[in-house]
Amino acid sequence: MADHQHALDEQSSSNPVLIEAVRGDAVESVHRGSFAVVDAHGRVVMAVGDTETPVFPRSGIKPIQALALIETGAAKAFGLGHANVALACSSHNGEQTHTEIVENWLQRIGCTADDLVCGPSLPWTDEAKVKLSRSGEEPSTLHDNCSGKHTGFLTIAKHLGHPTLGYNRMDHPVQQRVIGIVEQMVGMDLFDAPKGMDGCGIPTLAVPLGNLALAMARLGDPHDQPEDRQNACARIRTAMANEPYLIAGKNRFCTRVIDTLGQAALVKTGAEGVYCATLTELGLGIAIKIDDGARRAAEAVMMRLLMKLEVLTDRAIGRLLNLLEPPIFSRSGEMIGLLRAPHSDLS
Repeated sequence: MADHQHALDEQSSSNPVLIEAVRGDAVESVHRGSFAVVDAHGRVVMAVGDTETPVFPRSGIKPIQALALIETGAAKAFGLGHANVALACSSHNGEQTHTEIVENWLQRIGCTADDLVCGPSLPWTDEAKVKLSRSGEEPSTLHDNCSGKHTGFLTIAKHLGHPTLGYNRMDHPVQQRVIGIVEQMVGMDLFDAPKGMDGCGIPTLAVPLGNLALAMARLGDPHDQPEDRQNACARIRTAMANEPYLIAGKNRFCTRVIDTLGQAALVKTGAEGVYCATLTELGLGIAIKIDDGARRAAEAVMMRLLMKLEVLTDRAIGRLLNLLEPPIFSRSGEMIGLLRAPHSDLS
């Protein structure tokens, strides 16, 4: 733990400034970070900053974890559609659209919201919070942004005959299977990796950004994986592309980008400034980590990389223009600043 903390301390002082927050004529804040762009053969296409110190991938790795839902046959056994698979990959807003599907899914596998250990949460957006308050309902585990992933794990446990109790523990058969898949996709043994617990109560293992980017590249180009893995990757990609609203929700970066670009850019947010992407058509994976954990900076870096790698079409630029240099507004709605990318590899 001490060695990992020392590495993080060095990383925070050595990583370059990737994003500046500009107010009026002056730079007000800066966000340091690192990123890696890797192909499915493990070749590094771009790398900036420290991409070797392990970082917790947080929710950015959900599409990789969701492969277990397909590979075990659980998705087929319970007749899950694209909506269910997309929610297993999601960090959703907790809107009614999301919670109703999760609730119906739980009923299908013989479980309830009480079986989810992610904990009750308020919905992500103010609009969804107001709707929940007016309905008279209390926040529940269904509203937690990870409820889809957790329902996926319960589905695997039910299908394989494992106990649902403790499905979130590191030594549970479901988590051991998921970790095994993650190890294969990131291309490294994680036995000695730094370990922690996600906010939703699921084990998380730290991996270098380059390996995380490799996993995302393999999701889009699983040529060196077994046939069942290739089929599972295709199922994940199709579900994410077909159901972008379920990946996140209203006004969310992930939903807007996937809705515009489809499988060309399957982007996935993670907490603490992590962002990942599978660029299926290019056979590339992206992994980003912002040192101070700012999501706004990670999203700005992702947009710059999509531009740099020529993923954005003219139509896409038109639809996503305000994400390239996100404006900063006053409370009265006047534009008073923006986020910009000063680093040469992002310009």
